[in-house]
Amino acid sequence: VEDQRARWERKWSRTAKELLETEHRYLEQLDLVLTYFVTILKAKGTLKPAVLETIFGPLESLYSASCVLSFHLEKGNLISGLENFCQSLDLYGHYAENLEHANKTLKEQLRKNKSFRRFKKLQETRPQFQGRELEDLLPLPLQRLHQYKHFFRDLLQNTSPDTAEYQELAKAVKSVSEVSQWVQDIFDKRENSLQLLRVQKLLKGQKTQVLTPGRWYIREGWLLVVPSKGEELKRRMFFLLSDILIAAKPCHPLHLLNSNKLSCQAVYPLHQCSVDKVFGHTQSQGGLLSLSFPHKTLLLMSSNQQEIHDWYRSLTAAVR
Repeated sequence: VEDQRARWERKWSRTAKELLETEHRYLEQLDLVLTYFVTILKAKGTLKPAVLETIFGPLESLYSASCVLSFHLEKGNLISGLENFCQSLDLYGHYAENLEHANKTLKEQLRKNKSFRRFKKLQETRPQFQGRELEDLLPLPLQRLHQYKHFFRDLLQNTSPDTAEYQELAKAVKSVSEVSQWVQDIFDKRENSLQLLRVQKLLKGQKTQVLTPGRWYIREGWLLVVPSKGEELKRRMFFLLSDILIAAKPCHPLHLLNSNKLSCQAVYPLHQCSVDKVFGHTQSQGGLLSLSFPHKTLLLMSSNQQEIHDWYRSLTAAVR
């Protein structure tokens, strides 16, 4: 037990030291943005207050929260530091929600506002920036949030479960994990919207409505459609979304506007679909999937067995 305690204490001290050192580095980087951008821009009035607020979001409040945490860590009061810090964790979620809008606004200002463009270039040439641009520094709080999760977890694992510190650390780990999940959900939704928008743009015309609230992109790929009568196999591009399967074929390569687009052939709703592997569970080449809908059965084939297996898994999960 004594050995275990000593090991815990060594690891705990090492982690606490690393947390403090990295916190100092993080504060230095935030300070660069606040000193050389936010403070000067406020004084000069190069950007309107609302634009400034959009680009930098709650960065000043994040900086203040980290200063307080750093102060407690230096004094060795980790628990009081965490209690305070966890109350400001929501700021990280709000920062993530604002980041996409912040990046768009920054790009817009660089395009339209000549004096801001010159100012930004000048500040980034300062030796303190070490070749980094403002765009490299703005995502730092979200990278730091990810690090907090690992630091707090490591500290918890090396704390004796029958102490008050353990309870406080467990609360901190829970809070950071919840905010990390909130941030991850924001990024997942954003990525999903971009995928749906890309699919919408790939399809010719506006007849097929891909962008629908609550719909998720799952996968896409070329598969062969086996016709019911003895016709030739048809190569089609399939897009699997959470509630529908879209089949599309390439537009004519010489078409003036749509040569690189796809023409939607059919949209199959998944809520009344059942999926079966016809073959493909053997070690032979490729496989065949049977998709049964109320008024149609679709046979899909690929010469790549792994691909058929992946499609089977994705389809059954989507149908479920």
